[in-house]
Amino acid sequence: MAVSARQVKNKRDADGKLTGRAGTVYDVNVKYKNAAGERKAYVKKGFVTKREAQQHEAEMKTKLLNPQFIEVVQSKNNQTVKEYLNNWLETHVHTNLRPGTYSTYSNIVNNYIIPNVGNVQLSKLTPVMLDKMFKKYLDSGLKPSTVLTIKRLLSVSLEHARKYRYIETNAAKDTLTKLSPTQNTAPPFNVEQMKTLLTSVSNTIWEMPILLGGLYGLRRSEIAGLRWHNVDLQNNTFEVVEQLPFKLPSKTQIVEEMAPTKSKASMRQLPITEYAKPFFEKQLKIQEMQKNYAAENQLTYYDNDLVVAKPDGTPVLPDWISSQFGKVLDALNLPHTRFHDLRHGAATNMHQLTGDFFTVGEILGHTCIAASLGMSLNFEMVTSRYVDVRMERKKQVIDVYHTEVDKARVKPVKPMDGKTIPSPKQGKYIGFEL
Repeated sequence: MAVSARQVKNKRDADGKLTGRAGTVYDVNVKYKNAAGERKAYVKKGFVTKREAQQHEAEMKTKLLNPQFIEVVQSKNNQTVKEYLNNWLETHVHTNLRPGTYSTYSNIVNNYIIPNVGNVQLSKLTPVMLDKMFKKYLDSGLKPSTVLTIKRLLSVSLEHARKYRYIETNAAKDTLTKLSPTQNTAPPFNVEQMKTLLTSVSNTIWEMPILLGGLYGLRRSEIAGLRWHNVDLQNNTFEVVEQLPFKLPSKTQIVEEMAPTKSKASMRQLPITEYAKPFFEKQLKIQEMQKNYAAENQLTYYDNDLVVAKPDGTPVLPDWISSQFGKVLDALNLPHTRFHDLRHGAATNMHQLTGDFFTVGEILGHTCIAASLGMSLNFEMVTSRYVDVRMERKKQVIDVYHTEVDKARVKPVKPMDGKTIPSPKQGKYIGFEL
């Protein structure tokens, strides 16, 4: 029989996860002749249902009549982990995900995975090999969160290989190494900490980025790419519809074209609250003064229409924001956290104050808010296609949060002796305090 049933003690579900229960699985065995007339057999094991096995059998009987396809199947079964992951990066990640994600995944694959198991045949990769790799990195002092990222990338990429039937099981899902996503991760800033940080950077280049990141939950690239023509101070709204292009050169003076947002869900209109409006107005006034200063002193001002910009109008790069934010916290002696964690803080604070899970997700530009709250959910967000979160509800949720920040009684923190809040190199330009 081309399709045969067998009993296993620990059956997998449709997603390839072990269920811990015994059950029946189905194997496909198709006999065929190659181009040289030699008798061969194509075997794939472990189908969850008989119907799935029969469909695969029918598909393979047709494809195996094509000699070129036979060569492809044989080569895929014999490919190494390195060959598979490089191909996966180009055909899946590069095509379907953002350039930043592609760059991150490529670094993980080339720096951590390939040096250890790259030469292993894909079909012979085992959970033991991966557990040894994880232990090696943990013993060397690599952060558990980084090792967890490596494991997650392997799990996703190998699951694609399993679905393509290059492998029978996903080795990354059967590893025994326990890694917590919260290890060494600082909790998000609460309302009082957010107010302290915001007031402590008043009249510096950090004021608007922290307002937009910590009180609205914008991403770094969205903050750096927000332009004034998308801000409507008369109607108290602004639109997040674009972002600064990925890997913009550090000395870029004029941004010719912005990049689209991360996804369609990321495109959103947000309200400018009574608390936030003075920050926007002050920023606009500062930039007008900088333009006038440049004109009076015969200096070039690069007008990119950016809300957050250097004193000469050139863009502030997201990588600079990330790399220098730690120095801001260090100078102010505030708890260490990443700049991106301000977005997590905005999500957490809005959700705790209102309980409106869905609206917070819409404010942050998420189809599902789980990622920003540090949760792990596995359900279909079908309702997101039919629920219309209107501006009025977004304003209510953000207003509650901003009102709490406004009411918080905190004192601005001054930089510690010998430390300063970092700012971009200004050349002949000066900052303006109001």
